[in-house]
Amino acid sequence: MRLALDTREVGHVTIVQCNGRIVAGGESDSLRAHVAWLLRDRRSIVLHLGDVGFIDSSGLGTIVRTLTSTRQARGDLKLCNVPEHVRKVLEMSHLTKLFDTHESEEKAVAAFYRPEARTEKPVLSGRSVLVLDKNADVLAYLRELLRRAGYDVHTSNRMGDALILMRVTRFDLLLLGHEVTASPTAQQAFKDKCAGVSVIELGSEFSTCDAGEATSGLLEKIAACFNPKTA
Repeated sequence: MRLALDTREVGHVTIVQCNGRIVAGGESDSLRAHVAWLLRDRRSIVLHLGDVGFIDSSGLGTIVRTLTSTRQARGDLKLCNVPEHVRKVLEMSHLTKLFDTHESEEKAVAAFYRPEARTEKPVLSGRSVLVLDKNADVLAYLRELLRRAGYDVHTSNRMGDALILMRVTRFDLLLLGHEVTASPTAQQAFKDKCAGVSVIELGSEFSTCDAGEATSGLLEKIAACFNPKTA
């Protein structure tokens, strides 16, 4: 099976789920090239190896080189859901101490949110905002808009990933998109987590109405939320 790479962002962390074989040739090249592309603007990367059926020496070398290139870029790379056959190879190769491995995505993400994490410290020190919306374009827009406005922004297009973020760090505000769905259990857990967080719903019209009006209206709502007496 050829290697497939499914990438998603969980706040400041990028998870790359590897499915297939990591072997010499195109598979190793594609993984190395994909991480190099991510490093243009991302520094916290998790390789999810749970669906890797086979890895050869070249594939293992690719992961080592990927770790090295990530750290050279002043970032870090962690592994999660490492299957037993890959874990044995790491042990045989004496590489278990080189990689920071975690049993789940949530624990790998949490490791990046610890104060002592290797990755570059965020340059922003403003209020922390989590944006949850299923529209990737809306997320990209709000991420840049709010960062330029001085906020520390984290984004997700999955409620389950948003839950992970809310478990590992604290947010001052949640921007909630329209019709983000999940299982009843996840929805209830998310609702419970939102109990102590200010929430602004974006509404179904946010992505289609005039960009200028949407922007000014949202910034006014955020300002009113953080400064109720002066907004």
